[in-house]
Amino acid sequence: MRLPIELRHVAPRLATGAFMLNSGLSKRGADEQTAAMLHGMAKNTYPFLGRLQPATFARLLSAGETALGAALLLPVVPTAVAGVGLTVFSAGLVGLYLRTPGMREEGSLRPTQEGTALAKDTWMLGIGVGFVVDGLTRRGR
Repeated sequence: MRLPIELRHVAPRLATGAFMLNSGLSKRGADEQTAAMLHGMAKNTYPFLGRLQPATFARLLSAGETALGAALLLPVVPTAVAGVGLTVFSAGLVGLYLRTPGMREEGSLRPTQEGTALAKDTWMLGIGVGFVVDGLTRRGR
């Protein structure tokens, strides 16, 4: 049986999968203060998230990151499928970076000291888009 991943996908899937899994698991059981901080930042950028309670948001974020990390680490999940999930999730994170005041230098895409933690999520967006494009353009489909 042939797995639905290519050898060239292993390293970026391991790196992003381990990162996402760790991030999701670290948010599991977040205390009230942490949940409020995560929720506050997200709802300021995406107002529809304001309908959720902070604890619910933190639980859903944890579950989503954990599931995405597992999908990237499990070789039975096709790379294009995992890539769609990674692209959607990381696009949301890049949106936080672009739309949150103080994350970028005035008139620039360059991050401020505070924005570096969010700006680094662009690498996940690039990997996700690469996985999707590779899946769509692969010969033999």
